[in-house]
Amino acid sequence: MPRFHCPTPLAAGLVIDLPAGAARHVQVLRMQPGMALTLFDGRGGEYQAVVEQMGRSDVRVQVGAHDPVEREPVRAVHLAVGMPANERMDWLVEKAAELGAASIQPLQAQHSVLRLQGERAQKKQAHWQGVAVAACEQSGRNRVPTVHPVRAFNEWLASQPAPGWMLSLRDGAVPLAQVKASGEVTLLSGPEGGLAPAEEDAAIAAGWRPARLGPAVLRAETAPLAALVLLTLAP
Repeated sequence: MPRFHCPTPLAAGLVIDLPAGAARHVQVLRMQPGMALTLFDGRGGEYQAVVEQMGRSDVRVQVGAHDPVEREPVRAVHLAVGMPANERMDWLVEKAAELGAASIQPLQAQHSVLRLQGERAQKKQAHWQGVAVAACEQSGRNRVPTVHPVRAFNEWLASQPAPGWMLSLRDGAVPLAQVKASGEVTLLSGPEGGLAPAEEDAAIAAGWRPARLGPAVLRAETAPLAALVLLTLAP
């Protein structure tokens, strides 16, 4: 059954017009009045709904019963990632949303190839948030991870209330598979070429703990996803 995110609060019995993106998708699927779909608003659970009316550019549905089903990982993992270039950040956001990331913080690091600021950064953030929504619609998640505005690494680091884990290849890094995490976890990962030594030193000085995935050097868009799986499954 098609699933769509609705950013406004839902309740059984409401009759609403779907957001523009969801309405276009319903029309592409050639759905007709009386056909069923699933809606979720990000507050937990999902709603059954029925198409009531199809217009040229709008779709009206009646919201039905709420199902309180949850499909979130036991542990909330927040990703802070040095943005990889080209389409790789899109791929990272999509897969992180599918795998259960609680939020995604794009970072401008010293080695970052992708440089964003101003209106361009805002447009990219909105695009990535849309990628996360689509991934949740496809994967069955009912809570959409927030993609935060792009921030400079040093500014972001100084604003963090509590340290987390940092992917690193330096000597002494703890195997991430051995990490016993409790509660929410924030994971820091660098862009292509990793975090600069000065950035790693600053993070460690702020209490961040270096961790490694294994002997292989993974791509900037692959490493945080592998770590996300390990942390969400850690006892």
